[in-house]
Amino acid sequence: MKVLVLGSGAGGGCPQWNCNCAMCAAARNGSRLIRPRTQSSIAISPDGQRWVLLNASPDIGQQLRVQPALHPKHGLRDSPIKAVVLMDAQIDHATGLLSLREGPPIELYVTPCVFEDLTTGLPILTVLDHYCGVHWHMLPVAGEQRVAEFSVDGFETLRFRAVAIPGKAPPYSPHRHDPKVGDNIALEVTDRMTGKRLFYAPGLADVGDVELEWMRDADCLLVDGTFWTEDEMVQAGLGSKFAADMGHLPQSGSPQRGGMMDALDRTGAHRKLLIHINNSNPILDDYGTERAELARRGIEVAHDGMEIVL
Repeated sequence: MKVLVLGSGAGGGCPQWNCNCAMCAAARNGSRLIRPRTQSSIAISPDGQRWVLLNASPDIGQQLRVQPALHPKHGLRDSPIKAVVLMDAQIDHATGLLSLREGPPIELYVTPCVFEDLTTGLPILTVLDHYCGVHWHMLPVAGEQRVAEFSVDGFETLRFRAVAIPGKAPPYSPHRHDPKVGDNIALEVTDRMTGKRLFYAPGLADVGDVELEWMRDADCLLVDGTFWTEDEMVQAGLGSKFAADMGHLPQSGSPQRGGMMDALDRTGAHRKLLIHINNSNPILDDYGTERAELARRGIEVAHDGMEIVL
């Protein structure tokens, strides 16, 4: 199984267009080694020819243009992207679908909650019906059903399992403050040929016993790296919300709850990577003390263009 990191940043990427925080300013002026990052999305493939897109960020056009593996190969109009799976209905994970409107109908895999949000509060799917159209495949993660195994046509050597995880619905969702099963999922993808497993969760509000068991079974983890501290946005003067308010578990944790680093320490994954990194997070600095702490624990930071083979 091949994994391409198309975008590794959180909403807005880095540098964010209107932000002059320490990380964004340093990314522009080169005073620190901070790589530019687009908004998070990855693509997976069993053979390097056919790809499934996991989340479709607003930067998807730019991401596809710089990845030769995702360029058209046959005829005047073509794409090796054969399906899209959404982890949630957040703007930075779903609005890239609009940039795919010039192609054939989108084979889209979403939960009922995400489908509801994308046909009401943010009616992207309704709009796309006037362009390429959408073939919707329901992932039955709702109510008491917290795990759903599914297949994607043309990708028989990959096994997909959607897993309900703690998180937040988008701010525009009617149940932003009333979480529902299916608002947020993680995805486990297993290569049936090699037995290797990827666990992908770019938005993860907490790691309890259930989540930890899923993470322990993976060979490669690509998980929420949004914030370093619980009050990062407040301390940086960028907002009034804490990490928990936005549905993210920070790396360093807080007195009330452990952090992502502690959770990753309890897994045996061969590779542990953080993705969906906010522009305020000091781990963006390749030579910063926070990055050194991650390296000491065997934790990597995903970057745009990173390739992983399992």
